[in-house]
Amino acid sequence: MNPLQLLFISLFGAVAVWFGLRVFMTSSMVRSALSLLASMTSVGAMFFVMQAEFLAVLQVMMMATEMSIMAIFMMMYMMDPGGMGEMDMSHQKQPSIATAVVLGLLAGAAIASTPWPEISGPVPSAASQNHDLGIEVMKRSMMIFETAGVTILTAMIAAAAVALPVSSPDTP
Repeated sequence: MNPLQLLFISLFGAVAVWFGLRVFMTSSMVRSALSLLASMTSVGAMFFVMQAEFLAVLQVMMMATEMSIMAIFMMMYMMDPGGMGEMDMSHQKQPSIATAVVLGLLAGAAIASTPWPEISGPVPSAASQNHDLGIEVMKRSMMIFETAGVTILTAMIAAAAVALPVSSPDTP
């Protein structure tokens, strides 16, 4: 990995962590969703820098769609999605902070004490990675993707059918 790639991976990683923290630092659910979207987009940018273009595009497309839908539902069903009211959305702040610090330190200790193996061979080219991923998707993962696609399509058709008003022949 060349120094420029390392610089951009570090930069996008820092941006991802910053926006990940912003998810929990705002009282607005919509701002939380947009911060999460920015964090996941930064992870997608990291994939681009690592020359995993397919995973980068997949990450950004999936997260953009997911966060948009999540923000819409939050605006529809939350009492105060903008965080402008007096409602406090956080509970048990001190135990949560203590738990996060302890688990973070344990995770850091586990990472630091693990004897990581050396990279055994060269990284395949981007075209080779895309080819191998396509073969994997078309073999054993195909049924999972097909089932998920049909399920999502059925849910969209059912949602549209339920949302349409019922009309009778007598009413224009």
